[in-house]
Amino acid sequence: MDTDQLIRTLAADNTQRAQPVGFVLMLALLAAAPISMLMFFTELGVRPDVMTAMRNPFFDLKFAVTLALAASAIAVSLHLSRPEASLRGFGWWLLVPAGLLVAGISGEMMMPQRAPMMTRLVGNNSRACLISIPLMSLPLLAAALFGLRHGAPARPAVAGAIAGLVAAGLAATLYASHCTDDSPLFVATWYTIGTALVAAIGALIGSKVLRY
Repeated sequence: MDTDQLIRTLAADNTQRAQPVGFVLMLALLAAAPISMLMFFTELGVRPDVMTAMRNPFFDLKFAVTLALAASAIAVSLHLSRPEASLRGFGWWLLVPAGLLVAGISGEMMMPQRAPMMTRLVGNNSRACLISIPLMSLPLLAAALFGLRHGAPARPAVAGAIAGLVAAGLAATLYASHCTDDSPLFVATWYTIGTALVAAIGALIGSKVLRY
């Protein structure tokens, strides 16, 4: 290749700008969402008393927590997609859903309860929760990792774990509409365990696929 041809090739490469990580991540999650939704409606479905349940503030709190987790994790993951980024100054976003849960548990503790605390914590759907959230998260996790590959995270395992939080937050939002256990104690225990499992899977895969 002569010098003129090399210059033209380099100039052509410079005109082709990579798509922003946020845009690719959004498209990937939108593409994966129907798969998780198909899994949800095929195997679980919305709880039959959902219209009545919507009058229960603790039912609504579940969605506030899961959506806050997904939103904060997306913000943190986009920040971590840059090679010079760290969790410093951004990690506190992940405390938002935890704060909502603490507020919910505190509110529930101040109310007269007909069921013992351990009954509310264990609930009736702990096994389904631990299975459903990770399984419905898998397509979303793959999409989140695909989106973050368009960046250059300095800590691929951490970025992968945050991608797991994104996926788990979205999957848990779906599952929350099926789950009949509305106690914040149940959510804080079983939703958190399921989310931690997805984050661990994300960290393991991310340490390999997000490395550059």
